[in-house]
Amino acid sequence: MSARPTGLSRRAVIGGAGAGLAVGAAGGAWGGRASAHAPTDRGTLGAARVPFHGPHQGGIVEPAQARAEWAAFDLLASTRRDGLAALLRGWSAAAARMTAGEPAAEGENQVALDAGPSSLTVTFGFGASLFDKVGLADRRPEALAALPAFPGDALDPARSDGDLWVQVGADDALVAVHALRVLARLATGLAAPRWLMSGFARTPGATPHPMTGRNLMGQVDGTNNPRPQDPGFAATVFATGPDWMDGGSYAVLRRIRMLLEGWDTLPLDKQERIIGRRKSDGAPLSGGPDAVERTPVDLAATDPDGVLRIAPDAHVRLAAADSNGGAAMLRRGFSFHDGLLADGSPDAGLLFAAYQADPARGFVPVQQRLSRGDGLSRYLRHEASALFAVPPGAPAGGYVGQQLLEG
Repeated sequence: MSARPTGLSRRAVIGGAGAGLAVGAAGGAWGGRASAHAPTDRGTLGAARVPFHGPHQGGIVEPAQARAEWAAFDLLASTRRDGLAALLRGWSAAAARMTAGEPAAEGENQVALDAGPSSLTVTFGFGASLFDKVGLADRRPEALAALPAFPGDALDPARSDGDLWVQVGADDALVAVHALRVLARLATGLAAPRWLMSGFARTPGATPHPMTGRNLMGQVDGTNNPRPQDPGFAATVFATGPDWMDGGSYAVLRRIRMLLEGWDTLPLDKQERIIGRRKSDGAPLSGGPDAVERTPVDLAATDPDGVLRIAPDAHVRLAAADSNGGAAMLRRGFSFHDGLLADGSPDAGLLFAAYQADPARGFVPVQQRLSRGDGLSRYLRHEASALFAVPPGAPAGGYVGQQLLEG
């Protein structure tokens, strides 16, 4: 069985890329739970803790938990810089207590009291619109420039962007939902909710051994995600400036609906050709029958008749770092299933998050290439989008964003 070891610290795992499904990585922050989990019994799952304080915020390099809650907030017109500081101070204090398995505050309703911290992480991000509202336009980083429009986007403004972003993850849904409710209450009078999205990934221990997860298309998803032990990992994921963002990251978010009814009617060989990997085990089609999931993708491999084994429009070809000038990002995604649309088709797909030092060198070039030629794009709809600056972690006694607001 697989579960996070109690007391796992981000300091122990922080230190480049082909792609599994480059639009997401439901298998975990680095394509599987094996890197961060040791065999244990199910009873330790709820006791696992991820410290809130540290050089980087939680919820970036940790494997994707079983449940995720994303929420964006907009500041009220009356909220100024001191109000934002008070909000972030309160959010950080509550998050530190909850990630330690303690009640968020005296007298809070303790909905999740008996569940344990369950690897709870809380991550905060700042949208580009925030800086003008609090008089800090001159400190808005260049990397927070608006993402370009991509062919095929059908974005809903009401479910995109925002002044503030909160990501809550936990291996127990009650813990995650409760944490978000606490944070939303603390925002009363300072910020209003803009949108909310909920997602899920495989629960630790659900497989007989740690495995890369699958998305709702049934594909092994996240195989070639960068790992903390890879050379250049920190340079790929974490920013070095401006000063208040040193050690932070930039999160690109996309709500991607999968057209599952059309996808599910495709024969298996067609699905595998579109992705470039076997569906059964995630092995690249370039590797032949003896390939395994971790076999490197060979984009030049051909069949005896000279036909490329990885099709020209295959997802793994167009998403590979070698196809995009070395562009790479840390993908950390969650599946979602929000019921049925008016036509009876499932409103389901992927909540995709990509962390990188600079979106102009990570997400943007990859998505531009995918949107123009990826065979998988016919079965996807990008319906919401956002970009947030995720500041570095807070030291003990401090709060996230303190250097920006008080520096």
